[in-house]
Amino acid sequence: MKKSWRGLLAMSALALSVASAPVAAADLVVSAAASLTNAFKELGENFEKQNEGTKVLNSFAASDVLMQQIVNGAPVDVFASADQKAMDKAIDAGAIDADTRKDFVQNGVVLIVPNDNPKKIEGLADLGKKDVTRIAYGNPETVPVGRYTQGSLEKSGDWENVESRKVLGQNVRQVLDYVARGEVDAGFVFATDAAIMKDKVTVVQSIETTVPVTYPIALVKRDGRSDAAQAYQDYLLSEEGQAILAKYGFSKP
Repeated sequence: MKKSWRGLLAMSALALSVASAPVAAADLVVSAAASLTNAFKELGENFEKQNEGTKVLNSFAASDVLMQQIVNGAPVDVFASADQKAMDKAIDAGAIDADTRKDFVQNGVVLIVPNDNPKKIEGLADLGKKDVTRIAYGNPETVPVGRYTQGSLEKSGDWENVESRKVLGQNVRQVLDYVARGEVDAGFVFATDAAIMKDKVTVVQSIETTVPVTYPIALVKRDGRSDAAQAYQDYLLSEEGQAILAKYGFSKP
């Protein structure tokens, strides 16, 4: 038996709780990776202005958490993932209309430190220093930025140093917060996340990933899917939508 989507939505503090009230016919429910939070809030507001009567309800969390919610029956219309694996899983489960899948933005992974950088970390080579004890990254089991990080560091030979000092985040924004508050010595986040907290974190190195950091978006396959779902996806892919995404540091795939 499928788990209740009400319980699954509570899995993440960042996820919008659509369980508190029935989803109206005119509501468009968008589940998006946490790194898309700022950009998608503005996109949703603009889409509402251009589509009178439609209300965009955003749910932000780690991509795998959102994927599990959708697979287990959450009334979601559009899914935007921070990596291909989470989308692959949703498609394999029959929860996504595969024909609507499109890559819509590209990002990068960076190593960040608190602005005061007390451990004097200047790059990956410094993460093995004895006084560096806490390094945050997303849990590779559920968080795309964690998967990108692990793959990159395994290739570069730095994974052992980082894993032995790990502080796992439930999503990329939690990792960002750990670093911004100085609770860890360093962390790995998407470049777009680091950009929104320039007053608190500093990028010390861009990380070469083993695969491109591309974000796919697709429509959820379910009865009662919002009639506005396709129009919303088209808007994200439009010149106007791409300009908004670019404002938040995303590039075209």
